[in-house]
Amino acid sequence: GLTSTPATEVRAALLERREVALLDVREEDPYAQCHPLYGVNLPLSRLEADACTRIPRRDTPVVVYDDGEGLAEIAARRLQTLGYTRVNLLHGGLQGWFDAGGELFQDVNTPSKAFGEWVESIRHTPSLSAPEVQALIDSGTDMVVLDARRLDEYQTMNIPTGVSVPGAELVLRARAMAPNPNTRIIVNCAGRTRSIIGAQTLINFGVPNPVVALENGTQGWYLADFKLEKQSTRRYPAAIETGTLASARKAAASLMKKFNVSEVPAKQVEKWLQDPARTTYLCDVRTPEEFARDAIPGTVHAPGGQLIQATDQWVASRHARVVLIDSDGVRA
Repeated sequence: GLTSTPATEVRAALLERREVALLDVREEDPYAQCHPLYGVNLPLSRLEADACTRIPRRDTPVVVYDDGEGLAEIAARRLQTLGYTRVNLLHGGLQGWFDAGGELFQDVNTPSKAFGEWVESIRHTPSLSAPEVQALIDSGTDMVVLDARRLDEYQTMNIPTGVSVPGAELVLRARAMAPNPNTRIIVNCAGRTRSIIGAQTLINFGVPNPVVALENGTQGWYLADFKLEKQSTRRYPAAIETGTLASARKAAASLMKKFNVSEVPAKQVEKWLQDPARTTYLCDVRTPEEFARDAIPGTVHAPGGQLIQATDQWVASRHARVVLIDSDGVRA
């Protein structure tokens, strides 16, 4: 049978940092119109395909909701069939959340986007508008535009002169892209989050160049009526110089110390994977080519810049452990 969980109980679990997966099983468009901040979109149409990677532990507390379409009950029963043992319905669905005083949000990847805005407001990440960057290009300023999106997004349309350097690659590649410390580095994405996070990461890393984010990305560029290039193929150089890697590792180590990021041995991760009370996500943040070549079994491919932009696409359970894997000690 199915029982329902009141919104107040879900909220208490979130606040008390207990693990819970709050699933919105509608399609992406209605989800984007209205959902709780930590409601994760797992449409009924994708349930069997995606549930086991997004909620790997079968006894994770899962709370399912819709907006009265009758999808939640079907999804909950399917999850039970897939072996999930603690599946409940959200009492009253989306309306129940609202009636209990829960706030509702628009858009997708809302927590990630909120995080980007928070970083910008706390760290005062510098940015330039589309007209300001266009003026710099026109005047022949010594600068590089690094596009932090996925390669396929970059190839759809990009800022003129821009080079594809997906988010996690920025710290490894910036030195090669701008060897002269006076060269200005402009980081762009489609909107805001990945350019803010990319620019701030380079600044935190101590890159000597002046670094800014392009305000509102390719969307802002398009709305300002500037031309975008299409089908570009410019990418960062594949090779990393030994000296560059060594200095990047040093910078990464001091950043980890500063922000209290821990490194764990494989044995500890293996223990965590056996833990029946808490989920551990293993995310490989390297490039698609590297992941295809030698992925560790059980890991999911979550390229670094994407993982920050759309965390909920990989990590559906709040307050789970997340372990990041690379091959260089920098990107993760």
